[in-house]
Amino acid sequence: MVALVRTVAYLGLEARGVEVQCQIAAGLPRFSIVGLPDKAVGESRERVQAALAAMGLALPPKRITINLSPADLPKEGSHYDLPIALALLAAMGVTDAEHLTEFIAVGELALDARIVPSPGVLLAAIFASGEGAWLICPRGQGAEARWASGVPVIAAPDLASLLNHLKGTQTLPDQAPGEVEAIPPGPDLRQVKGQETAKRALEIAAAGSHNLLLIGPPGAGKSLLASCLPGILPELTPAEALEVSMVKSVAGLLEEGRISRARPFRAPHHSASMAALTGGGLKVKPGEVSLAHLGVLFLDELPEFQRAVLDSLRQPLETGKVDVARANAHVTFPARVQLVAAMNPCRCGHLGDPSLACSRAPRCAADYQSKVSGPMLDRIDLHVEVDPVSAADLALPPASEGSAEVAARVAAARARQTARAQKSGARTNAELDGPALEDCAKPDEAGSALLMQAAHAMRLSARGYTRMLRVARTIADLADAERVGRIHIAEALSYRRQVPRA
Repeated sequence: MVALVRTVAYLGLEARGVEVQCQIAAGLPRFSIVGLPDKAVGESRERVQAALAAMGLALPPKRITINLSPADLPKEGSHYDLPIALALLAAMGVTDAEHLTEFIAVGELALDARIVPSPGVLLAAIFASGEGAWLICPRGQGAEARWASGVPVIAAPDLASLLNHLKGTQTLPDQAPGEVEAIPPGPDLRQVKGQETAKRALEIAAAGSHNLLLIGPPGAGKSLLASCLPGILPELTPAEALEVSMVKSVAGLLEEGRISRARPFRAPHHSASMAALTGGGLKVKPGEVSLAHLGVLFLDELPEFQRAVLDSLRQPLETGKVDVARANAHVTFPARVQLVAAMNPCRCGHLGDPSLACSRAPRCAADYQSKVSGPMLDRIDLHVEVDPVSAADLALPPASEGSAEVAARVAAARARQTARAQKSGARTNAELDGPALEDCAKPDEAGSALLMQAAHAMRLSARGYTRMLRVARTIADLADAERVGRIHIAEALSYRRQVPRA
């Protein structure tokens, strides 16, 4: 007899169906797992055997074979423990084998037969919903699984309770979806003294989801400005919140099924490796650029990152996804992020300040800024010089306009983009391309003349030209203008940095 239990394998944000087949046959006692299992799956044998022993059950002295089908699909993770245990129990006749085919099971087993959380339950629940099946998962992740609409969930604390529930001698309580977390308060733009140009650029970046680079001396307020950005961004829509939560679920960061409507804000240290930033590792996990999906990726001290690490972001910034290729797996994670970066003008940080003159200028600035490649800079829409703040500026009272007022204008501009998205399919202006961009961002006659003149003088690349048009469209949205005009083109050009060419 062959008992069968269904589960899933995770490939990025995709869950693929896997059959856990168990056969108990005559022969020398042996317990083997086949079907490309990794180290964690291979060790399931020990955890399952200990869990059954904790329940007073012993394995039959026969040849036990567990096959994970399809056999050519790599199996990774500890969530195979529960389906392996259920398939084994069904083959032993402890539970109904035919009844188990209606379920998809995921979960790790402790040695005392408790069912403990494992990453990716939300993806398994979405897969079960599409298959019209029930989901069996750990009690601690029942609230997470319930976010997948329409899927019946059995969230069990331990293996004995699950078996009693399946037999009808015990009823496990229903699970409610997890809570929606309140958006925590953050820094307010009223805390920023001066820096009107930078605050205007921050508003434009928020309105169109544009990439932003802040260049200025230490203590000018670059990090504070970046930390104010989440406070003026609109909340995630329910569909976007689910999308972000799927990435967190795969990474094992979705605690107690709580989903947040706040946009992610990730700020990795400049010592981060390429795998930490873009994803990877022995068991491929999403990196910082994917954990910031639909939110903000803040890179402080930009030139201090390894150049190869920075250049690995070029493709995700352009396509909105990151492809992690390994010998045993090819995984794609979403990476539609808004990049905000900050850097000093030179290594000492005081270029252009006569009172703190750099002894190696201008060579110091050239060497420091050249650590960031031209193609990387070409992907940043807004380049802003942040001037130092004087003591007199710090003594001024707080600004009359704070994050709430700016957020209202940003929300209005995003609403215009959402209305256009019905035709273009682009959620924000930063995603506009091709005919959609030409249709909504084509400037008037005066604007076109200025654009052609500037494109020749600044030697804009095709990418730079496109990104500048997107910024102009956002400026026009903030001004509630139907068409992009000369004034919008002029302001967009003022934020565009000319990329040196060899």
